[in-house]
Amino acid sequence: MSYFNEINHVNALIVGASQGIGLGFVKKLLQDDKLTQIYATYRQPESASDLLDLSEKYSSRITCLMLDITDELQIAEAIQKIRTQTDKLHLVINCVGLLHDGDLQPEKSLRQINADNLLRYFQVNSIGAVLLAKHLLSLFRNDEPAVFATISAKLASIGDNHLGGWYGYRASKTALNMFMKNVAIEYSRSCPNTVVVTLHPGTTDTQLSRPFQRNVAAEKLFSVERTVTQLLAVIEQLQKSDNGQFFAWDGNRLPW
Repeated sequence: MSYFNEINHVNALIVGASQGIGLGFVKKLLQDDKLTQIYATYRQPESASDLLDLSEKYSSRITCLMLDITDELQIAEAIQKIRTQTDKLHLVINCVGLLHDGDLQPEKSLRQINADNLLRYFQVNSIGAVLLAKHLLSLFRNDEPAVFATISAKLASIGDNHLGGWYGYRASKTALNMFMKNVAIEYSRSCPNTVVVTLHPGTTDTQLSRPFQRNVAAEKLFSVERTVTQLLAVIEQLQKSDNGQFFAWDGNRLPW
């Protein structure tokens, strides 16, 4: 991992690692000998069986932490557990995201706007990430290079919005981008070796996108493995000057 060339032992935290892209990152990072310790969070044990099986197989390298990103107390407790083992993280990837869940579905028109659903979108997709940034600060405040990446979405781009719809998801991911831009500016003063970015993964074959894949061309529907490989390639090429930027899976910058 080129950004971390000068570090022999890299500590990573994958938030939302029970399935999909998050679990893909854990599997991929296990293949890199420089990754000494991987901290991986999950919200519910019943949906994290693959991750928990991995943690048993690689017990010396994976530490699993139960975490609901909408609960600040749980965030604080998880970070404190990490701090009992290390005083620094080099790679944090927040993969938590909500698009649909039962009655909560992307809105096609104003008629479908529901205040409770909007609040839930923001709690999961936006507020949780900035609370995470708040509590991670102490683990980035050192002299070693680090990356804090959060999975966003091209749909968050105001400049690229030509179709409308999906009010809650779009707006909450746009808020996420603004939160992370603010974090990048503050981190540049308090932990200047940390690069903060948001990433668009492309349409990936996961539970999040599955109900909406019908009109996606086959070549534009990525496997989890491909998405993870592409996003890690973007992360590896980051420079300090990229702090606060919004990147697509191919390394191109996206408009705000």
